[in-house]
Amino acid sequence: MRRAVCPGSFDPVTNGHLDIIGRASRLFDEVIVGVLINQSKQGLFTVEERIDMLHEVTASYDNVRVESFRGLLVDFCRAQQASVLIKGLRAVSDFDYELQMAQMNIGLAGVETLFMPTNPLYSFISSSLIKDVAKWGGDISAHVPDLVREQLTTRLRP
Repeated sequence: MRRAVCPGSFDPVTNGHLDIIGRASRLFDEVIVGVLINQSKQGLFTVEERIDMLHEVTASYDNVRVESFRGLLVDFCRAQQASVLIKGLRAVSDFDYELQMAQMNIGLAGVETLFMPTNPLYSFISSSLIKDVAKWGGDISAHVPDLVREQLTTRLRP
């Protein structure tokens, strides 16, 4: 079985994330969306909330499942019996960082990294930018699923 991991914090999930997950689901038998538990960072949404949102917005993909993890990504990959990581790249600056990570991951555990260029429609979107725009009342409806827009509106409403 060809199994891949699509990791991230997904705080919150955006249409850019979903584009990468959907495209990966056509290439692999199973895609595991790995939600990083980073105890040194306080997210806007809890890990459980992010997992719930991801379950809902990926429900149309029969071969996608959502799991959380902490620690080294390569250890999570081993536990999931996945030998490939999927990483979306928005710009050259993403590549510089992700290449270093990919080289470390192949050296640590033999886990390959597949870089997918982001659809140009989503090349400027980041979870941080979405949260900032939503905080100030901007329209994010073209950049996130409706469920996420509603959750952000509720969470950020004064």
